[in-house]
Amino acid sequence: MPRRRPAGRMVRTMGRTAVVAGTATAVSGRVARRQQRRATADSQLQEEQQPVAPAPTPPAAAPAMDMGDKLKALEQLASLKDQGILTEAEFEAQKAKILAG
Repeated sequence: MPRRRPAGRMVRTMGRTAVVAGTATAVSGRVARRQQRRATADSQLQEEQQPVAPAPTPPAAAPAMDMGDKLKALEQLASLKDQGILTEAEFEAQKAKILAG
């Protein structure tokens, strides 16, 4: 007749397995939360450390600009837009002022 394992041993083994699995899950969750906090703190630190450039003053249109001066002002304006300093709307507004002057 084959020998049977006592039910108590099997229950202890299952209990031990459950404790190990539960501990692993808890540790994994704790590690994930810690990594998330660090990532959030690092991104906030990077945002704080980035220098804020002062708002540039676009070239003012002089009342009597000749065509060469207008072209230079438009080139400077386009450069500011290409660098991302001016938005499309700001660029168009300043361009209209230069061409009107």
